[in-house]
Amino acid sequence: MRVVCGDCGAVADPLHICPCGGLPEFALDTPRLDPLGLRRVVRERRASYEPLFASGVWRLRELLPPIHAQHVVTLGEGNVPLYDSAAGARYAGVAHLAYLHLGMSPTGSFKDLGMTVAISAARARGARAVACASTGNTASSMAAYAARAGIDAIALVPRGRVSDAKLAQMREYGARIIDVDGSFDDAFAELERLGEVMVVNSVNAYRIEGQKCAAFALLEARGWRAPDWIALPGGNLGNISAFAKGLREARALGLIDRLPRIALIRAERGIDTAASAIAVGKPKSQARAQRALRDFNGVACMLNDDAIFAAKAAIGREGIGCEPASAASLGGLRALRAHGTIAPDADVVAVLTGHVLKDLRVRAHALA
Repeated sequence: MRVVCGDCGAVADPLHICPCGGLPEFALDTPRLDPLGLRRVVRERRASYEPLFASGVWRLRELLPPIHAQHVVTLGEGNVPLYDSAAGARYAGVAHLAYLHLGMSPTGSFKDLGMTVAISAARARGARAVACASTGNTASSMAAYAARAGIDAIALVPRGRVSDAKLAQMREYGARIIDVDGSFDDAFAELERLGEVMVVNSVNAYRIEGQKCAAFALLEARGWRAPDWIALPGGNLGNISAFAKGLREARALGLIDRLPRIALIRAERGIDTAASAIAVGKPKSQARAQRALRDFNGVACMLNDDAIFAAKAAIGREGIGCEPASAASLGGLRALRAHGTIAPDADVVAVLTGHVLKDLRVRAHALA
């Protein structure tokens, strides 16, 4: 696989921002498998006793950067459920809604799908330490996978803005935690002071390669039928970039015959939102996200905290549950439907990015 700058197209380093300011991306070389063959291989690997294929990410290894199996660090990530939700469909005002719950991952967030590839790459390169700036989920995931690999982990977190549950995970997995005064953006700026460590935020191209597998998991669970819309919460915007990359590749490989539209939901209050997982003021993947919205005829929506927590309550009353930031996907769908952007007969998948126990803040809301 080649690595190129997503902006200027020049050959790039997977771990460093291009001199033009663009982020590096792996360019997929189409595997020598027809669509039916690739579907069959993935299905057969799901039933395999091979430890590597217990991962929903590494079952797609032909679509990932070439990392030898001896270096792969996995916790069985990527085996996430797709929950049909009649109540959620009524709440949003659409014909059909399902939740892809990426919070049902080893450390409780979607970050695990990207981190298995990023930490495997770090191990293959002989890295002694990895680091990230985080509002909690990235650092929790990094800490777990680094511990599994025997690599030191350093987490830079905005002081007082990370849930106790996420801090507890970092400590449990042995990460060194550095509190930074300010926001996520301030913590990210401090990464440069750490010296020679591998940064595993989503500016790392390996992260996006793992996270794109969520799109394949969604499509496989639907029998390779693309929905009309996919709704995603947005923080640093790596996840919409990853979903878009996975969907583009699925279309290029002939696994699907059309692309869905994408709705990106962000917090109106930015870095001051109570939905801490998306409390990012200056997303590092802004340009990639804009390209995704353009390519997928997508829309962006800003949502206030009251609407986010009302949606969280609706999800919780179905026995599913999620952290506050995840509920932005359902709240955004409801708002976009009210504005007439999404049709009432739409078939929609809302992505839930974090487990309900990641952040225990709740608000009382009566269901509409």
